[in-house]
Formats: sequence, C-alpha cells, structure tokens
Amino acid sequence: MSDWVRICHMAELLPGEVQTGYDGDTPIAVFNVDGELYALEDICTHDGAELTGGPIHGYEVECPRHGSRFDVRTGEALCPPAYLPTAKFPVKVEDGWVYSRDDR
Repeated sequence: MSDWVRICHMAELLPGEVQTGYDGDTPIAVFNVDGELYALEDICTHDGAELTGGPIHGYEVECPRHGSRFDVRTGEALCPPAYLPTAKFPVKVEDGWVYSRDDR
C-alpha cells in the first residue's frame, strides 16, 4: 500500500469541482459533492477515457467520450457502455490539504 499523495488544497476544490493527482501511474480524481470528498481512479472502464473531462450530476460523473456514468461514492458503473466499476480510493484532509492514495 502506498503513502498518501497530496492532491490539492481545499481552497482549490469547491463544491461541484474535481481535482486530479497521481499515485505513481494511477490517476486519482477527487470530487467535492456538497462538501463531501470522494476519490476514484480517473479512468472510464469502457475505453480508458479520463472521467474528469465529463459533467458531474449530483453523485454521478459522466464519461465525456461515450456517456457512461459512475457513482463517485462507490465507483459503480451506472449505465452502458461501461459495465465494470472504476476503483474507489480513500480521501483525507490534513491542515487544509486533500490527500488520497491507491490502496489496492
């Protein structure tokens, strides 16, 4: 299991926004939904597109390439063409900084 990776400062992650960082080669997207933070691997399981380029609808992020939606709380794929979930990661805030990590 890797160490925590600094993603951004809380001032850079307002409600409705997303910020990305990397744990090694793993892209991590941290979403702020109404003040709650959620982290997913920033990859659509349908074709590998970055999820962060798509719109956020409540607790769902839509892949900008083909419209698959994923629940930011769980990583669950909610509609085709994606059927497999994307990885969900832990999030913590320390001294105003947002951290996550690939804990697989």
